[in-house]
This record gives sequence, structure tokens and C-alpha cells, in this order.
Amino acid sequence: MSETLDLRDLYQEVILDNRRHPHNRRAMADCSHLARGENLSCGDEVVVFLKIDDEGVIRDVAFDGQSCAIATASASLMSEVLVGKTPAQTKSLFDRFHALATGGVESPLDGMEVELERLTMLSGVRDYPSRAKCATLAWQTMLAALQNPKTQRSPK
Repeated sequence: MSETLDLRDLYQEVILDNRRHPHNRRAMADCSHLARGENLSCGDEVVVFLKIDDEGVIRDVAFDGQSCAIATASASLMSEVLVGKTPAQTKSLFDRFHALATGGVESPLDGMEVELERLTMLSGVRDYPSRAKCATLAWQTMLAALQNPKTQRSPK
């Protein structure tokens, strides 16, 4: 029982810390890919900026917008773990994070366990299904940006 309480305390601390001090929250004027997303059920809005080099590697990730603490924390953590990844690795991380956040089936291990470990801090959202959309908003928006260079809207 104390392990469950410790995980919830850690979950809350990670959410609050990333809300107060989000990493990479800024507009990126020289991005190569850009998408806007919104969660119509709660009003969260996010813009995801990606800078992908000629070899197809993500060199920089940033986000901006107005969102709740969970959406902000998720975007902040996402912006850190995606740098240096290819679009294929990014899609794999998305699949693993989505399963983590929604209680879905996780894909096989793929060499990005360190990155997934950092994201595990947000696994507590699966206990609150209405918050899973908040946690995955930036990730969905990032996928939209990967598919379409420059401005595109993510699915609602």
C-alpha cells in the first residue's frame, strides 16, 4: 500500500514540477514541422514545434499553448525524450507512452527503455481516464507535425 502512495506522490510531484518549470516551452521560429492540437473536452491547446535535420533526426522540440498541468507536464517530458530520435523511434515512443497512459497493451522493448522510464512518471493518468487525453494531447499533435511539415491541426 505504501508503494502505491509513493507512486501517487511522485506522480503529483512530477506533474506540479513540470507545470511550474516546463522544459522547452517556447515558440520555435526556425522549426521544420509544426502542428496545433486541442482537447475539445477541456479546452487545452498546444502547438508542437519540431526541427528535423536532413538525415531525418529530431534536433529540437518545443511546445507552447494553454493547457492543464497534466498536458503541460506531458509536453515538457516529451520535448526532452524526443531529441535525437528518428520519426520511427518517435512513433515507437508514442505507442509505448499511449499504452502507458491509457492502460493499453505495450509494444515489445525496443532499446528506448531509459526514455520510457522517464515517461513512467505519468502512468498515474491511467487511473483517471478523462485525463488520458490531456496526457496524450502533445503526443498526438507531435505525430501530426511529423506527418506534415509546417502547420497542421491534430485530430480532436
